[in-house]
Amino acid sequence: MPDTTPVRADRPGGLLLPRYRRDDTAVHPPLLSPDYKSTVLRAPAESPVLLPQTLTEITGPLLGEGRVTAADADLSRSGDGEAQGQRIVVHGQVRDSDGRPVPDTLVEVWQANAGGRYLHKLDQHDVPLDPHFTGVGRAMTDSMGRYRFVTIKPGAYPWRNHFNAWRPAHIHFSLFGRAFTQRLVTQMYFPDDPLFAYDPVFNSIPDPAARQRLIASFDLANTVEEWALGFRFDIVLRGTEATPMEES
Repeated sequence: MPDTTPVRADRPGGLLLPRYRRDDTAVHPPLLSPDYKSTVLRAPAESPVLLPQTLTEITGPLLGEGRVTAADADLSRSGDGEAQGQRIVVHGQVRDSDGRPVPDTLVEVWQANAGGRYLHKLDQHDVPLDPHFTGVGRAMTDSMGRYRFVTIKPGAYPWRNHFNAWRPAHIHFSLFGRAFTQRLVTQMYFPDDPLFAYDPVFNSIPDPAARQRLIASFDLANTVEEWALGFRFDIVLRGTEATPMEES
């Protein structure tokens, strides 16, 4: 997890740069989770080495004003048509460990379509692609740390991790901090999914209470009448109530 506590760089002038520190809690999934089979091959065999940061990692690249537009947060249509499936509004607030909103943070999402297929050449799931659904979007949090996406509820899909393996419906989230090296990745799930008990990705999080923080809540107040259902997913970056994040 990124820790923006300044540390003095070993250079003339004493430039203060952020450093990284991972919370020592049961919130985040381990790098190696044998039931999630791909981690067996990709988990490091040695302890990670903390690399020193330089001014390049802290100052760039930058998004620049106007590069992220309101249209980037609408996944429900592409080109000249609307995507197939149940329209939903996904919104929430990004907060730090003290409950303070985190403004001007880039939030990116990617997901499968309503049938459970990604727009990716390696995804050969036997359901049709949607010509009007790319499955990717991005938004900047406002001054109160709030974000909002309009999208399609993704479908569950088979993934061959074990016998009759299906991933619960989910949306991937990526958040960037003050620099592109400060990136957090997580997943949002939907309430009451019957596949939770069978999913080794969801269950790789050691703390059952932390798993529940990955499940969005149905939000009637943010539905769009006769058009889209609403779900709220708040993201806490650090602390005992942190949203579980992928190890990096």
